[in-house]
Amino acid sequence: MSAPAPALRLAGIEAFYGTAQALFGVDLDVPAGSVTVLLGRNGAGKSTTLKAAMGLVNVQAGRVFIGSRDVTGVPSYKVARAGLGYVPETRRVFAGLSVEENLVVGERAADAGVAVWTRERIFDLFPPLAGMRARLAGQLSGGEQQMLTIARTLMGNPRIVLLDEPSEGLAPVIVQQIAATIQTLAAEGLTVLLSEQNVRFAMHVASRAAVIERGRILVEGPIADIAADDSVREAYLTP
Repeated sequence: MSAPAPALRLAGIEAFYGTAQALFGVDLDVPAGSVTVLLGRNGAGKSTTLKAAMGLVNVQAGRVFIGSRDVTGVPSYKVARAGLGYVPETRRVFAGLSVEENLVVGERAADAGVAVWTRERIFDLFPPLAGMRARLAGQLSGGEQQMLTIARTLMGNPRIVLLDEPSEGLAPVIVQQIAATIQTLAAEGLTVLLSEQNVRFAMHVASRAAVIERGRILVEGPIADIAADDSVREAYLTP
């Protein structure tokens, strides 16, 4: 009996910004129901890998699959409809809309077999946002905007969530809340792929990891094994 297809597969991806090549033959499988982390320093290619999966950069070679569906070259809004949710590092909230209006903007009916996220479930997941329903998103702190960006993505009822540097620049208490959120998503059966350079944070939330450097995947496997490899940590993961 053949193994099930991964929830998300990048096969031989070569991606470009203009004429500058950023990814070189990236192969990455994200098993269904897993939390997988893409580890690497700044500029290693983590964000570009997530953008390639989402259809936000120019992929000139290789294929992107969501399950068995080939979405290579498909517009990003159609990739989202295929079940991929994307939380960018830049926390792009709609500053002139309220918290609740931001959630309404992201709302999409769930496909069969997908956990349904409603506004009330979102407020249960992010209690700080519950008391800010009418507050303009532009008036939120950085941590609150990060919560809102994740919340708005969940309102699209994705099967897979991409999180780009979710702990970057946040206070420790907010980082703990984000970690708990990722663990909740995993318990709900969602597949999560995040990019991170914070190994300690990644070990709290992920079971699998891949290390990327200069646009190439160097090693992948159980995160405990990768984090315990001093040569990998020193060469590719420390500042």
